[in-house]
Amino acid sequence: MPTKPRVTLRPRTDADLDALYSIAADLETWEERNPGRPAIPTRERWESRIVARDAESDGNLSFVIDVDGTAVGHIGVFDIDDLSRHGEVGISLTPPARGRGIGTEAMAQMLEFAFVRANLRRIHLEVIASNVRAIRSYEKAGFVVEGRQREHAWVRGHYEDLVRMGILRSEWAASRAE
Repeated sequence: MPTKPRVTLRPRTDADLDALYSIAADLETWEERNPGRPAIPTRERWESRIVARDAESDGNLSFVIDVDGTAVGHIGVFDIDDLSRHGEVGISLTPPARGRGIGTEAMAQMLEFAFVRANLRRIHLEVIASNVRAIRSYEKAGFVVEGRQREHAWVRGHYEDLVRMGILRSEWAASRAE
């Protein structure tokens, strides 16, 4: 039986930039990660956006997904509403990290951090309907489908539904108690 990878969330370092840029430049998975028209940024432009985001320090929660000392992705909660205590989560992985349970484990750690440490009450996300693997992973983490925006996303030559999923802190806590 293969060893389960050791997944941790940690701050980004300069050594992670190659792995993270490889995700940003992956045209094959663009629509799974971005709502807009595919447009791969240059490395310089991408790095300047990262630096600008860091400088803003807007309260977003942002982590590198690390497996056994190597950066394999990014996960974060953004657009946090400090009054209503909710935010949107996003996750992206390098191709070799996909399909190995790494994203599911990273999401579990992110939810714990968001609910316990950041005192958020609700986390939501959006995913294109054809990304069935991601939807299953989100359901494993406790997310439920809250709705659909029909034919909302243009994906590789046709319109697709955008699925909205969410989880409340009370649902997350109940699932941990079981």
